[in-house]
Amino acid sequence: MTSPIQDTILSQLAALPEGKSIDPMNVAKAIQPERWQQILGHVRTNAIELAREGKVVILRHNKPTNPEKFRGVYRIRLRMEGDPTSFEDEVAGDED
Repeated sequence: MTSPIQDTILSQLAALPEGKSIDPMNVAKAIQPERWQQILGHVRTNAIELAREGKVVILRHNKPTNPEKFRGVYRIRLRMEGDPTSFEDEVAGDED
């Protein structure tokens, strides 16, 4: 079962060409246009959950990143063939 935020993330991604990503701010604005800043943290939490389930990928600098350890500006896109499924081999210092 998905949350309304997860539904919004997945529906926005489904409307895009393959390989394109979305800005979490646009998800927040679609859900709560007047007070979108207040739910940005919830968008992040829901995006991480979708990434754990293997439905989406969190991108930093247009590259898949560990959803458990990323910081800063990010984007979300649907998982594609060739995307990493595990980040356990990630060398310390690889993330920004």
